Amino acid sequence: PQGWWRHPDGSYGWAGPVFWPFAHDDLTTAIIFGDATSLSLYGYGDIYAALFTPYAATELAAYTVPQGRRARKIPSAETLCEASDTGGLPVERIASAVAPNEPQRAALDELASAWLAARDTISTACPAQAPTSASERLGLMRERLEAMIKATDAIEASLAKFVGLLNDDQKSRLNALANERRAALASRQPRDSKDSQKDAAKEASKDAQAAKACRPDYDPRYDEKAQRQYEQLVQQQWPAADIASTLHLDEIARARFEVLQDTTLRTMQTLSACPTEPAATPQARLAAVKARLATMLEAVGSVSDALDDFEFDLSDEQKAGFEAIGPKRGA
Repeated sequence: PQGWWRHPDGSYGWAGPVFWPFAHDDLTTAIIFGDATSLSLYGYGDIYAALFTPYAATELAAYTVPQGRRARKIPSAETLCEASDTGGLPVERIASAVAPNEPQRAALDELASAWLAARDTISTACPAQAPTSASERLGLMRERLEAMIKATDAIEASLAKFVGLLNDDQKSRLNALANERRAALASRQPRDSKDSQKDAAKEASKDAQAAKACRPDYDPRYDEKAQRQYEQLVQQQWPAADIASTLHLDEIARARFEVLQDTTLRTMQTLSACPTEPAATPQARLAAVKARLATMLEAVGSVSDALDDFEFDLSDEQKAGFEAIGPKRGA
């Protein structure tokens, strides 16, 4: 289903109770093939979804059902985890590109084993059951991100060993896998039609705006269009008035809620999907991936702290009312 929580590239930030369902596959695609698109799309929307879970049971049930069939029951968290991250390191594709000798092949097999171990590390952070509160969902996000960082740490030495055994020509062919992927993706786009020219113009405009927003000196407060979009997003997504009236917040609680809201909205900037050229080597791309994950972990931690402050003095009834906001709006 095309809910707002689905990423523009078709991926999912949340599959019901599971955050970042295809985490291992996204790491492989970013590090080996230089395509960090899916990884870069994780951010504000997913944190918002952790605060106000929007999933309807029928949509969650459809996640693990083959296309064209009707879902019969809501899958468990374990089933959702098993439906995700089925791949590993593309060993044979790498071997075909670099034509390894015997020591190099042994190092590649060692890297493949480390890659599978990394997948297992991420899998252990899958929830045994669905988290029932915003605090638990943010906690799950932290656990998954920490597991992904641990997974990247686990493959770092094996990747360096394998690449270190390659000669310059083999390294170039390994690095070329990323270029081949980009060329293959580009070849799928329609050419020469008026519609495709219009689409290209739209994309160029979007790219220009994105590049502007990524400049170090850019401040959206002084961009009138960005400010309007920001205010519209706040009004559309944040049920501030509903929360204040339903929970009967006093002045202190309202102030703490505003801090939570502002802290979460700031993640739109810290986790923006800024267009950048992918690094030339797998090791450099690994470093970039780790930096992105660390930034997201810090952002989730900040929102979690703000949520704890907001809920500190709330009664159990008020907390229950806060948890009911998301499902009520998504019904």
